[in-house]
Amino acid sequence: MAGIMILLSLTLAHYFSLYWLWLTAFVGLNLFQSAFTNWCPAMSIFRALGLKDNDSCCGDGGCCCDCDCEEGCCGEEDEECCGHDHAEEHAEPEAKQEK
Repeated sequence: MAGIMILLSLTLAHYFSLYWLWLTAFVGLNLFQSAFTNWCPAMSIFRALGLKDNDSCCGDGGCCCDCDCEEGCCGEEDEECCGHDHAEEHAEPEAKQEK
């Protein structure tokens, strides 16, 4: 969304008024502050629209379905996220054979 807003403000500044560059500055400041606070106004808008956070699957943004790591993975059943059991996906080979 930030990229779209920046491109939009640059286009408006080019065709209409240089005052539209203030929108670019506002978006840049929001990106800067969100790096420290992990919050930006767009997050509230997207949540109100019903979109989920990117890290809602594994919580801490650790590994997910398509990685080979076992460290940092959620290790829980998150079928609402990606449709399968993460614990089974990352289980030891012996544990998989027992099932």
